[in-house]
Formats: sequence, C-alpha cells, structure tokens
Amino acid sequence: MKRLPILLFILQVIAVQSQTLPNLPVFDEKLAQNPVADWLVKGSRTPAQIFKSADGRDLILYNGLLLRRFRIAPGPACFDYKNLSSGEQLIRAVSPEARLTIDGKTCVIGGLSAQNERAYLMPGWIDRYTTQSNDFQLTAIETGPLRPFMNWKPKTWAGNLRQPGGQVLTLVFESKLPELAGLRVRIFYEIYDGLPLVVKWLSVENFGPQKRQLARVTSEILALVEGESAVGGSPDMMRKPQGIHVETDYAFGTDVQRPRISERATHWLTDPAYTSQVNYGYQTPCLLEIWPEKTGPLDLAAGETLRSVRTCELLLEGYDRERCGLAVRKMYRTLAPWSTQNPIFMHLISRDDQQVRDAVEQCVATGYEAIILSFGSHCNMEDTSAANLRRWRDLTDFAHARGILLGSYSLFSSRRISDADDVIDPKTGKPGGAVFGNAPCFGSHWGLAYAEKLKIFMRETGFDLFENDGPYPGDICASTTHPGHRNLDDSQWQQLKMQNDLYRWCNENGVYVNAPDWYFLNGSNKIALGYREVNFALSREQQKILNRQNIFDGSWEKTPSMGWGFVPLTAYHGGGAEAVLEPLNEHLRDYEQLMVQYYGAGVQACYRGPRLFDTEETKRVVQKTIAWYKKYRDILNADIIHLRRPDGRDWDGILHVDPALPTKGFLLLYNPLKTPISRTIRVPLYYSGLETSAVFSNDSGSRKLKINRSYEAERPVEIPAEGWVWYAIR
Repeated sequence: MKRLPILLFILQVIAVQSQTLPNLPVFDEKLAQNPVADWLVKGSRTPAQIFKSADGRDLILYNGLLLRRFRIAPGPACFDYKNLSSGEQLIRAVSPEARLTIDGKTCVIGGLSAQNERAYLMPGWIDRYTTQSNDFQLTAIETGPLRPFMNWKPKTWAGNLRQPGGQVLTLVFESKLPELAGLRVRIFYEIYDGLPLVVKWLSVENFGPQKRQLARVTSEILALVEGESAVGGSPDMMRKPQGIHVETDYAFGTDVQRPRISERATHWLTDPAYTSQVNYGYQTPCLLEIWPEKTGPLDLAAGETLRSVRTCELLLEGYDRERCGLAVRKMYRTLAPWSTQNPIFMHLISRDDQQVRDAVEQCVATGYEAIILSFGSHCNMEDTSAANLRRWRDLTDFAHARGILLGSYSLFSSRRISDADDVIDPKTGKPGGAVFGNAPCFGSHWGLAYAEKLKIFMRETGFDLFENDGPYPGDICASTTHPGHRNLDDSQWQQLKMQNDLYRWCNENGVYVNAPDWYFLNGSNKIALGYREVNFALSREQQKILNRQNIFDGSWEKTPSMGWGFVPLTAYHGGGAEAVLEPLNEHLRDYEQLMVQYYGAGVQACYRGPRLFDTEETKRVVQKTIAWYKKYRDILNADIIHLRRPDGRDWDGILHVDPALPTKGFLLLYNPLKTPISRTIRVPLYYSGLETSAVFSNDSGSRKLKINRSYEAERPVEIPAEGWVWYAIR
C-alpha cells in the first residue's frame, strides 16, 4: 500500500474518531493496576464501562475484572486483553478483528500489520504498525447499554430473575471499493457487569441491489499466549490457552456435560507466522478463530442481514477445575438467566384424560409444580385439529386452576417421515446418513410445518412446558428441493437457525424447554444431566450410586437447574422388577433416597410413571421430601463444590455454596456401605464466604465449628448404613 492512501485512510478514521470519542470518559490507567477482590466470593461492584484513552487513540472496555483495549487509528485492532484478577495478558500479537469471504474475495476487517515477533508485544510497537487492509474502513463508533438478548417470560421458580447489565461497543465498517459497495459490517463487543466476560459477534448487512455470497464468516481472531510450549508434538497433544474459556451459541449434538465438546465454531489453530515458538513444526495451538463448520457459501439477498455466531470469552485465573467450573456456571446464571428456572415436575405416562387429572391432583397433594406428558403418553402436539386443541385446553385449564403447569414431549429425530422430507445423505443422494440414522430435515416442508404446528398447539392450549426429543443434532442435508435451505452448503446453518427460532419463541412466550442439546444460549432451559439410558434398567442398588456419579460428573460446568436426571417408576429400556419402583410402597426407602439424592443436589429428575404415590404412607414420604427441598430451595440450587465422587467404597458427598444467601452452604453425605460409618470430614468453605466459624444444623440440632486458615471446618459425622446425612450451614 502506498503512503498517500495510508495517510488519507488515517485521516478519515481520525475524523470519525473526533466525532465520537470525545463523548466517552477518559480512562484512568491506575484502574488497571488496582487489586481485585475475588469476584466469585465477594462479587464485583464496578459496572461495565467504555472509555477512551487520554490521547484519544484507544478505546477501552473495562469492568474492574477485565480490560480490552483497541487502537482505533490506523486500526482498529485489539492489542491489550488483560485479566485484572490475575494480571495475565492474553494477547501476544495483533490480529484482524474479522475476516469475510464475499463473492470469492477474502476481506480482512481491522487489524494491523508489520508485527514480526509474534511471541510478545512490547509497549510502543503498536505505534509503528500500519493498517492491514483497505477493503473495509471504519465509518462509525457506537456505544450504549446492553439490551436483553431475549424478552424472557418466566412462569416458574428461578434462581435469577434479572437480565444482565453491561455495555456494548459497536464498530461499523463500509467499503469504498466498487465490488464491495452496498455492504455494511458491524462488529459488536458486549462487556458485562460482574463477570470477566466479553461476548463478540458481527452482522453483515446487504443494502445494495444484488445478491451476495458469504463463503466464510470469521467473527473472532485472537493470537493468544500458548497454553504450553512443546518442542515436538501435534496440536491435539498440547494444551490450548488456559486463561480463557471460549464457547459459542453454535452448539449441538454431542455432549450434554461439556459445552466445549458440543459447540461447532471454535477452532484452535496453529500460527505459522509465529516463527519464534518453541515447537519446531510450528504446531502450537495458539490462534483462536471463530467460524461455523460444515457451512459453505450462504446467500445474502438484497435487504438481508446475516448475524454471525455469538462468542463468549470468559477469562479464567488458573487451572483449578472447581474454580473454572464456578466461573462458567456464574456466566450461565448471568448470561442465560432462564437456565436458573427449575420447576418441580413429574414425567407422566398417560393413556387417557382422567389419568392427567389424577396426576394433577397428586401434584397438588405433594407440592409438585408441573407435569410433562412423557413419551408414550396420549398427547400428540402435532395434531392441531380444533377438537384436539380444545381437549388439551380444557386439561390445561384444569391444571392451571389448581396451580399446576402442564406440557408435553414431542419427538423430532430418530423417525422417518418420507423420502421428500427426510435428510438426504450427500454420499448416497438418498434418505439416511443422519446422526440418528433417519431423521427429518428441519428445512423440509414437514419440518417447517412441524415448528408451526408446535407453536399453534402451545399457543392455543396454554401449555407451559415443552420437551423436544432429538432436536436438530447437526445433520447436513443434500436436498436441493427443501424450501428451508438451498443445498448442502447452507443446510446445517439454516436448520440450526430454525431450531433456535423455535426455542426463542418458547422462551419469549413463557414456555419452559427441556432439550437434549446445548441450546442454553438460544433460549432452552434444561438439558439432560448426562447418563447412559440403559443404566436405568439396572437394579435400584446400582442406580443409586450411578445417579450420584451422574450428578457429581454433570455439575462441573452446569448449575443444578441446568440438568435433569431420571427415575424409572415403571420399566424403562427393559428393566425388570429389581430396576423399577412400582409398587412404590414396596420400595419406599429406595424411592425416598433417589428423591433426596436429586432434590438434595438441586437437580430435577424425570419421575416417569403413572403416579407419584400409591398409599398414604408413600404420599407422606413424597410430601416430606418436597417440603424439605422447598425449605432449602435457594441453597440447594446454588453451585456445587465436589467433595468425593461416589465409588461404593466409602462416603461420598457434595457441598452447595452461595455467599449471598443467609444459608451459606448445604452439606450432603452418603454411605453406600451396609454398615454405619464414622468420619471427620474437612468441609471446604472458602466459596461460602464464611471466614472464621460456621454453624452446621439439621433436624437433630446445631453445632458451631471453627474455620481454619485453609477455610475448612472439620465436621465429625455418623452416616447410617446405606443412608445419608445433611447439614445446613450458616
């Protein structure tokens, strides 16, 4: 690039800057050096803010926990990304802010060139860098308060009813090149109150007269400090950068316990331009790029706007699994408050309307709050005939009059519709090849009608809950006749958009969503805790320990309200008499323990069967357990500290903590052995916020214990054979 165009470009950007930046407060550089209290215990009262630097050349995102700085001219480019809790700098080299392939032309947006040493970035180097591309130029800088991502309408108990607060920085770009005329790119940076979190995404607006094609939309590029240095080895053998947790809302289809396995847009790449790295083959995975996989060219018609995936960048302070998990859980409580909804529901197997009415009355009698008509029941949400809608409207009114919510299960995948509507395998050109073998395409005539029928059914009947089994799990479809997508290239992108639109509609219309894939960032409320279905055909003795293992393993990155478990009141996956709880009164101790394990963890289970109790004695046990859960509901829905994983050899247990509640902790310990045990348990209370002493209480009394310098209280316990004990902690 010649010197004169560079100077003209800088002058233009400075002109934009001079009109916008003076309205921003000047950043006090001392703020970046101030000590930070532990935000996971003490919280953070510093609001998210957007500043300019004293010399007017930089924009700064700041909330007391992180700092992200952009050089505006000749950028814009992020050159400073700092975790203020640890003091760690994440950026080792400047990168573009985005990259787009438009009609075959690759366009770099933002960034600076000329950094030869990419292992680190010295102060002052940025001053002599030049713009990397002139394809798109910065035309406007916009700031404003964060707006709710969804107009969430909760109907149930929730641990957090507040929408997040924060600020949004928007950088607006347009091109002076004739071949790119009529395109506008906006890059959004959302910074949140009380979290070391930035959410980044972009939009591409086509305000020109002709259709465009976007072959790849890379919405984030960060050259990060490597997670480790290794002389040899491949990228999959080395740690990724550890100071940041990255996930996007482009997630589906694989794992219900770890979002990073489910999402499909985060790519940890090598950086061959980083020639001073230790790895001889330049194989260190230290370059982050965000773009959706299995997506070919997308059409962008005149007047349309494409929105990229949303990337959550949560800064972490270390390697500790519990602390990192607490941070991720805090992110979800804040970013997706609907994930804290946690109604008490049963999974009803019904053959007729009277069984629904009977179940409603049992819910009222025991303190349950909702019913989901389970798979195998007599509710068909795809039937939108006037008679069926009226039938279920009457049953919903019956339930609502008694304070009970009602909803149903609906199957999407694992079924065959027709050759015209099923997913087409690109290898064979025939139906099949889906994740579950045969499955309908959401973009087919049937799929589009399915979504509309569900909305009609829920709207007309007043249903409050929706369980979608096998929602879109990432299938690709080679059909060129389906109205919802063009061909194979856009099939995954368009189907996921349809799925997200359905869940967003539910979220904004007060319908609670159970879904087996990781759709939390797009409106769903709950996912499976994580289990193997056929294990519920095993004996009750096995299920008790396996369920506690599922709870322990499934709550590292999920809050209690985000996962559901399973209790087969009747046979499931072929389970015999030793696996089920019916007749309930004959297996009352097992029934009670399974309820205590789940409710004590704050996890709702699908109690699947035709009834909640069969005798007065059974009813009293269910009533007692639900009353106990409701008494301690706030703390039982708080984060879990993992004490000892169940192994069948000794005690196991979990600890709930929340320093903001009157009850700061809740301890649950189990004994799988057939003899009583006596133990002294070191209870870690750091994340409870208690510092010097703690009072442990249960129905047998209270005991005050000192907290040592490791923030532990030593609690002697007696745990009965194959039993449990619990303590509320203040």
